[in-house]
Amino acid sequence: MTLDIVIATGDGLEDWRAIHNEIIPTHPLSGADVAERAGRNRLTLGFLGDELVGNATVRPPLPDSSVATVIVRILPEYRRRGLGAAYLSAELTHARELGARRIETVVLASNEDGLAFASVHGFAEHDRYVLPGESIAFIDLHLPAEKS
Repeated sequence: MTLDIVIATGDGLEDWRAIHNEIIPTHPLSGADVAERAGRNRLTLGFLGDELVGNATVRPPLPDSSVATVIVRILPEYRRRGLGAAYLSAELTHARELGARRIETVVLASNEDGLAFASVHGFAEHDRYVLPGESIAFIDLHLPAEKS
């Protein structure tokens, strides 16, 4: 079975939010937060048949930039099956079609699986920060130029 990727709209935005909030419990998003993000980013859902396995965000390059952010989240019970790699590949292709020449991602520091996934796929850390009122850092990573 192959991974099917669909744009999150309507009720799919609530599915997208549920996955985000499960994987990033320290920074839960409201429905309004997700609706705002959907207006400026590509929010997608990944399905294996009828099973929802993950979500992704592509933040497109700004008009004066060639940097896109690609974030793929796979639910724990579906990891280590190649789904994340397939999802990442598809979303990287989309980001490049939007003109991205540099690809970044962001992972919650406590998400060991996410950090390992990013490392295996060639991402290198370039920044860490803690959002106001929170205690766990987010880690910004990027693909080296030859992998972007």
